[in-house]
Formats: sequence, C-alpha cells, structure tokens
Amino acid sequence: MRPVPLLLTILGILPATGSPVRAAELYFVDVAAESGVDAVTWCGREEKPHLLESGGTGLALFDYDGDGDLDLYLVNGWRLAGAKVVERGRNVLYRNRGDGTFDDVTERAGVGDDGWGTGAAVGDFDGDSVPDLLVTNFGADVTYHNNGDGTFRRVEGGPSIDGWSTGAASFDADGDGDEDLFIAGYVDCTLEEVLHAEPTLDWEGMKVMLGPFGLEGLANRYFENTGGGRFEEATARAGLTDVGLYYTFTVAALDLDGDRDLDLYATNDSNPNYLYQNDGHGHFQEVGLWSGAALDEAGNGQAGMGLAAADADADGDVDLLVTNFYRDVSTFYRNLGDFVFEDATRPVGLDAPSYMPLSWGTVLADLDLDGDLDVFIANGHIYPQADRATKVPTRFKQANLLLAGDGERFTDVSAEAGPGLAVLESSRGLAVGDVDGDGDLDLAITNVDAAPTLLRNDSRTPGAWLIVDAPAALRAVVEVGKRRWVDHRVIGGSYVSAGDPRFHFGLGPASRVDRLSLLWPDGRERHVRGLAVDRVVVVRR
Repeated sequence: MRPVPLLLTILGILPATGSPVRAAELYFVDVAAESGVDAVTWCGREEKPHLLESGGTGLALFDYDGDGDLDLYLVNGWRLAGAKVVERGRNVLYRNRGDGTFDDVTERAGVGDDGWGTGAAVGDFDGDSVPDLLVTNFGADVTYHNNGDGTFRRVEGGPSIDGWSTGAASFDADGDGDEDLFIAGYVDCTLEEVLHAEPTLDWEGMKVMLGPFGLEGLANRYFENTGGGRFEEATARAGLTDVGLYYTFTVAALDLDGDRDLDLYATNDSNPNYLYQNDGHGHFQEVGLWSGAALDEAGNGQAGMGLAAADADADGDVDLLVTNFYRDVSTFYRNLGDFVFEDATRPVGLDAPSYMPLSWGTVLADLDLDGDLDVFIANGHIYPQADRATKVPTRFKQANLLLAGDGERFTDVSAEAGPGLAVLESSRGLAVGDVDGDGDLDLAITNVDAAPTLLRNDSRTPGAWLIVDAPAALRAVVEVGKRRWVDHRVIGGSYVSAGDPRFHFGLGPASRVDRLSLLWPDGRERHVRGLAVDRVVVVRR
C-alpha cells in the first residue's frame, strides 16, 4: 500500500526522547527493462574521437503531473558514424504509473526535444508552484514551462549558453522569492569540429580524444529572474564570472555556512573547483582556494565530475563529495564550519575503493534506512580504447560503487549488494528518489550508448523512514530521543542530473518521531512532534 501524504499546519517547539538505530543490508536490483525505461541514450561514435562524445547525459526524477509519484525525464544525445549524424536521440519523459513502472508520455507532454542533450535541471521558473524543466545542450539550451495539466510549453528565448553546457541549478540567489538560474559551460566547440575530430592524445600506447586541456573552455553564466519566468543575464553583476574557464561539469546551490542564503559550488575538470559564497543579496565571492574545497590534500586540482552534498558526519552542516578521474580518489571535503573544509577522504575510507574507477554521478543518502548516510557512485571510462589498455588494467564499461556508512567511515559493499551492482556499463548521470513509493531510495542511472539502469532498492531488514515535502525550506531536522538528523536542501549536484527535492530520513528502528523542525530562508520555522514513521509529510508554509 502506498503511504498517504499528510497535509500539516505545524506550530510549537517541543522536547525529544531516545531511540537507537541498527544496521541494514544493502541490496539493489536493476528493473529498468521491466519498468518500461528502455530508451538508449546516444553519445556520438563508438570510437569517441571528440571529447563531446565522452560526457554522456543526465536525467531528472520529479513529479511533473502532481500525482505524488516521481516521473523520469531522460536526456539524450546524438549517434554519429564517421562525419555524419545517424540519429538525433529524442529526450524521453516517462510517467510513473504509481507502482514504479512507466509510460512514455513524451509526445503528449511536448518535451521530446532532439537537440544534443547533456543535462537536466528542475525548478519553478515562473512561480506558479509547478515544476518547470531546463535541458542543457550542445547548442542552445531549452526551457519548458509546465502548464499544470500534464503538458509543457517550450519557452522561446529562455536562458541559454549557446555551446556545450553541462550542469545547472535553479535557486533563489538574491532572496526576492523567485528562482534564478546558473548554467555551467564546459568546452567551446562547433559541430563541424566534432564531426571531423581525430584522436590525437597519446594514452597507453594508443591515440585517444584530446581534452579538456588543449580545448577552449566555455564560460559559466548566471541569469537573474526578473519575474514571471523572465530572465536577465547578470553573471558579472553577481560576481560569478568564470575567470579561469575551468571546464565546469556540475553545480549545486546549498547553504554551506548556515546564514540562510544559498551558496554555489561547482566541480571543474582538471582545475580547482569553484566555491562561491553568497552575501545574502545575490552577490557572490569565489573562495574555493581559501576554504579548502578547491583542491585535494596535496594541493592538486582534480578532474571534478560529480558532486554529492549532505551531513555525512552528523554534525549538522553540509559536507561535500566530489568524484574524479580514474587513478585518482573521489574527494570527501569535511565541513569544519565558518566556510572551512578539510580533505578527509582517507579517514572516511573513500580513498582505496574510489581510486581505480572513473567516476561521475554520486549521492550521499541513507539507502538502507539505518540512520547513517551511504555513498553511491556511477562509474565508466571516457576512452573505449580502455578495453585494450595493458599498463594499467581498466575498462570502458565499469561496475558502479556502493559504500555503506556507519557514521564515521564508508565500507565498499558493492560485491554483496545484489545484481544491480553487477551491471557493467559506462555510466554517467545519477538521480535518487523513492520511485516505487515504499519509502526507501531508488537510483536511476544513464549509460553511454545504452539504456538506463533503474536500481530498485530491495535492501533487507530496512528501518523506518520519513519523507518531508516542504518546498523552498532550507533545512529539515528530525529528532528521535538523543539522535538528531539534519537534511539540507541541495539544488543540483550528482552529474548533470536532478533528484527528488524532498527531504528523506532513514530512522533505523524508530517507531515515532519526537520532533520535526523546518527552516525557511526568511527565518520562519515550523515544528511538530509525535509524528508516526513510514509516511510522507507535506508542509506548506
């Protein structure tokens, strides 16, 4: 039986009591084919002579039709042969039937764009309380206005980077109540350059695609919402000029310093990452190097691909996990407060398991409902020639990575986590959400030149859970006895993808929530006590 959402008016500040948590066993099954999610996502030619053909595509999990179920939007690229376009892949919208299976409603909804897609972002661009959609492309980006009746209207002249754009985040940067938009640029190239590219980089005794060094970077851009879904380019005015043209892949908006405005973090390929601190009025200062979140512990720039952000160490603030190239670790930045971070990759156990894979989309979430956050990382090489590598054995198609958390360290449990972790593809985008309505988190993953992977969470002996639907709230706090969980609003992240925006809590064996607290950017709070577990709580401010 599907849990019934509760519409609550919440008042009061109340005390808490105690309850321990226990561990659960992680187990995932790939149900993409049986769920009806079967569209192949193309990315150029089989041999991948141009860097554009390495990036793959993203996806979004969001409730576009307001029926309480997460629907799936899949971004597609093009298939090439030689210097010819063989197929312009169509983006696909899958409507959730309510049981975790899907119908293709692309044509009816009006979102079947066939541009060379890269990523997806979801937001309420026009303030009508229904989710709109942005698709980043190689070429002009596309904005879709949600009509609220299961259909979309393509917006002409919407915010765009006319080039190879990647990640995006829709967030209220200036505190005026509407959502502004940041779009990341990666490489400045033309279709002719892509079609006639030749592999020129020496790697493992073979010629492979060039980049990103040697290619011109494409500048990130910021667009201020002037009301009613209209945008004005305001990159320089907001302090968000991409001074280094650092090949940005993924962006996320989140409150990293606890001052109730949204800061911005951007992962950069082969360069220091950007961290922009918001002054509360929509003006940003880049503080990545000063903060410690731009480089690894040795002072090196890495190949920032994907990003996860959550309170991994249960101290109340947001930590960062950045995925990187193969033969390099995915880096865990522990938030020390006051906008200072430390590279804690080795102490939390992420160094060894993340060193060999080439990693992309990622998530920090409680996947087994035991009360501690786990890590999932989507992996896949960029060089098809990797299958012939001999000096350092690697493969183009790679297994994804699952690490169980105990609150202090992460342990690789991929080999024991079910047939879903045995899937071998060159994976890219990752979105997380409760697809089948049973309270635990499922995972949707895009693969290069293959159909997606949809991992149903069948983890054994699961604990209790609570999902909190509170639009625009910055933070949700759940208290059970002496245990306190904090979930922060994170807009964007993973890799060019968008997951379920609701707050999700795994609660272990708890039978009741003592107190739920919510905080909005204007300082208003809502509190409720005595909530039953295993349900969706809907809070409208």
